[in-house]
Amino acid sequence: MHNVRRYADVIASLEGLMWLALGWSITLSTFRGSTEPTLGAILLIATVVFFSWVHRPFRLLVRRYHVRKRRTDMWIHLLALPLLLAMFFYILLEALFGGAWLPPKMFAVNILASAGWLTFVVTLVVKFVIHSVKNANKA
Repeated sequence: MHNVRRYADVIASLEGLMWLALGWSITLSTFRGSTEPTLGAILLIATVVFFSWVHRPFRLLVRRYHVRKRRTDMWIHLLALPLLLAMFFYILLEALFGGAWLPPKMFAVNILASAGWLTFVVTLVVKFVIHSVKNANKA
């Protein structure tokens, strides 16, 4: 059971990191005016998706309940909250100071999504430490 939970944590963390890389590559592509960073991130994600689709043990592992639950938690930290917060803060700052000095909206979303992903990973590490201490006390 603990290994399944640990695998689910690792898979969800890596998936979140891949989506963060895609978001940052889009921002970098618009800043540079080149599509190379975005294409690289999309190829990396496509490779991982293809590998997880073809490799049967990995596909069976990803189907398990804990992985789906962790991935849902990751999406909440990575997408839902940062999008809502970025929209709120961007509208607030634009109303207070004007839009001339503000960075692009995608940049603000990426910063908040990175913070959300770090929060998710730190939460998983804290949970892992708590489970390790509980198991050590039982043994």
